[in-house]
Formats: sequence, structure tokens, C-alpha cells
Amino acid sequence: MLEYNNLTIIGTSHISIESIKEVNGFIKKYKPEIIALELDNKRFTALTEKRRNNVKDVLKVGLKGYLINLVGAYIEKKLGKLVGVKPGSEMITAIKLAKKYKLKIILIDQDIQITLKKLSKISLKEKLRIIKDILKGILFKKEVIKIDLKKVPSNDFIEKIINIVKTRYPEIYNILIKERNEIMAKALYKIINLNNDKKALAVIGAGHEKEVIRIIRSCNNN
Repeated sequence: MLEYNNLTIIGTSHISIESIKEVNGFIKKYKPEIIALELDNKRFTALTEKRRNNVKDVLKVGLKGYLINLVGAYIEKKLGKLVGVKPGSEMITAIKLAKKYKLKIILIDQDIQITLKKLSKISLKEKLRIIKDILKGILFKKEVIKIDLKKVPSNDFIEKIINIVKTRYPEIYNILIKERNEIMAKALYKIINLNNDKKALAVIGAGHEKEVIRIIRSCNNN
């Protein structure tokens, strides 16, 4: 958890019981007037309403982008089953409590369609590197890193993973992490400056938390 002026940021794991408890406890205790979420309109709707993807959804992001989204959702769902937590449960908790206490919800992430379109256009070189790394992991099994999925990973672990992605897959790093950090940070900077008399809570992935707060601070210094 990080704080800056009237903003508190909770870095979460989307399948972590610990994250659900932290979000639940903070909102019930402090009842911040504003709840900012690492979601766009489409993901917000997907979490709050039962809706199936249709042909229009595929056409909007392209077949490659759609398949990337399906694979990511499948993996997250499988991991969630291991710990008995539905992916995005910490977001659902925040949404339900915001409605209960009549708190304002603001969505701060980039449109998922834009992200998926960009991912579908990464270079062949990077795609081949991903396939190569996956095959190496399968054929030459390295030491297994044990992670407690019920908890949010440590800052050291998160930084190591981000650095690996940044070094091995720079295009994916820019699309999934760097660009979205900047988008979310600018949205939060605007929120806290337009509502400096109100307490705000941002619920975002733990991999974004540290850099987002750094960007917000740098915006204030410029």
C-alpha cells in the first residue's frame, strides 16, 4: 500500500485472497469518496454483467488479439481455481462496496481493445523468443519457484519479473506495463488534483503500483 496526498494505492494480485481482504478492510474502515480501478468499460461490464463475446468483439481487436485475450483469461481462471478465487474478485469487492456506500467509481485503465490490438502486432522476433522460452521451460525444466498464490508477491519478486519482461520482451513490456502505467498515473493525477478535498483509493495490479506513484510524483514536480 502506497500513499500520496489524498490518494492511497493498493497493489493487488487478481486471484489473491489477501488482496480481497485488504481492499475490503480499507474501504469499510475509511470509506474513501472515490474508488479508482484498473479497469476499462469493457472489463468493468464483464465483471459486473454476464455477457458472452460475439463476432463484433473479435472483429474489433482482430483474431490474434482475441486469442491472446482468451489464453490470458484461461490461465488466470485456472490459477484462480487453485486458490478458490475468481479472477478480479478484489475489483468486484471494491465495486460492491462502492455501490453500498455510494462512493464514486472511476475507471482508469486503457481500453482493452487498444491493448489487445497492440499485442497482436508485436514483432515476429519477439513472438519467436516467447515460443523459444516456453519450449526451453518445458524441455529443460529449471528450478521451480514456489509462489503462494493466496498472497500478493513481494516487491523484490515483482521487480525481478518486470525486469525479465523488460529485457526479454521489450515490446510486451511497453504495451502491458509502461504505457498503461503512464495512462493510469495521469488519470490518478487528474483525480487527486480535481478532488484534493476527497480521499481516493486506487486498486491496481501490484506490478503497476510503484511506477504509477513515481509518475504521479514526477507530474507534480513539473
